[in-house]
Amino acid sequence: MIRLVISNQRGGVAKTTTAVTLARSFADIGRKVLLIDTDSQGSIRTILGLKPEFHLADFLIRNMAFRECVVTACPNVDVMCSNRDTTEAEVTLSNSPFRELTFERLFSEHEAAYDVVLIDVAPSITLSQQCAMVYAQQVLVPVGMETLSLQGAVAAVNAAEALNRFFKKGLNVRTIGLLPVMVDRRLAMTSMVLDSLKQLSTDTGVRVLPVIRTDSAVPKAARVKKFLADFDPSSKALVDYNEAASLLLQSLDTPSDVDEATEAKSA
Repeated sequence: MIRLVISNQRGGVAKTTTAVTLARSFADIGRKVLLIDTDSQGSIRTILGLKPEFHLADFLIRNMAFRECVVTACPNVDVMCSNRDTTEAEVTLSNSPFRELTFERLFSEHEAAYDVVLIDVAPSITLSQQCAMVYAQQVLVPVGMETLSLQGAVAAVNAAEALNRFFKKGLNVRTIGLLPVMVDRRLAMTSMVLDSLKQLSTDTGVRVLPVIRTDSAVPKAARVKKFLADFDPSSKALVDYNEAASLLLQSLDTPSDVDEATEAKSA
């Protein structure tokens, strides 16, 4: 079972694109995926053109059955969408005992039907994000090629460490990778950010994954509400995301193997 939070404390860094595309990459190699959107903006629902009757808040605080709150986006991918009611759910849960364990308590009952659980979170520290990190205990940080995205990545890594300090025992939230996204090596800023990511990796011990190249097919796919794999199966971003998915799968089985593969790619 893979549980993975997609997080960066900065918006506009392709978090949702990363979550959606990785979900499809895992699905296309036969993994059954549950994709959970915890951002009240509901971006996953929007970019995939989904029309759920019930949402995350209905599952968390209104006692709706799990099966009523998920929709199938494509073969092997079920999605629990978010909407503005997610904010209401967070307020309600904030008064609950052991509130950070809410996702662990609720989603653990249903995860046996899946091989992968991916959670897209808002670009801020919310209760939903804390619950997601406590449940998944593994975090992937997409990093766009600009300084604010880099700062958001540092904040995401620090947020995971802060949760570990808060719980002290029994929790080990790990940032398992920094994923450079929207990479255009022709731009001077790209080199600066990639160099900074290498330094961040050295300082934190979090590896830098191979880059996801910038690709005009990504926003075009979102505009027509399709997975990138359906809109342009040969797109360079999709090729890169498929490689990232493969490396992430390897890392969960044999961490040393993915480290060697990543180092070879970087060299």
